[in-house]
Amino acid sequence: MTTEKTNVESFDLDHTKVVAPYVRLAGTKTGAKGDVVTKYDIRFKQPNKAHMEMPSLHSLEHLMADRIRNHSEDVVDLSPMGCQTGFYLALLNYNDYDGVLTIIENTLKDVLKAESVPACNEVQCGWAASHSLEGAKALAEEFLAGRDEWHIVFGE
Repeated sequence: MTTEKTNVESFDLDHTKVVAPYVRLAGTKTGAKGDVVTKYDIRFKQPNKAHMEMPSLHSLEHLMADRIRNHSEDVVDLSPMGCQTGFYLALLNYNDYDGVLTIIENTLKDVLKAESVPACNEVQCGWAASHSLEGAKALAEEFLAGRDEWHIVFGE
């Protein structure tokens, strides 16, 4: 199979060679005024083998997007991948990989303590009927269980 290079970093990643769970530096972009946006690939599920079910992923996104900002003022965005295998985390002027791992770990520990999903209503959410707090907690617990392997992106 041949693939052509694209304008999207993640499309050029060989998804057959990565081994989830992991946290990968996906790229940096420097703005005209010198600010640097750093993007991380937080992969929960093995590409093309497993995925997060939408209600669980949706609730995990709400929880993480809210709670991660308690651990870093540098968060620009946390967004789910369309393939439902992970999230992207964008940070402003922050490039400490080990620090990012700690931020993610602490955020997921907060998810495990959550008693409700923030903004889980028709006023604040575009699909409020699609949520699962229990599913989000199960995903967080599963990802945390692989904490020692987060730095390993590619298999042998």
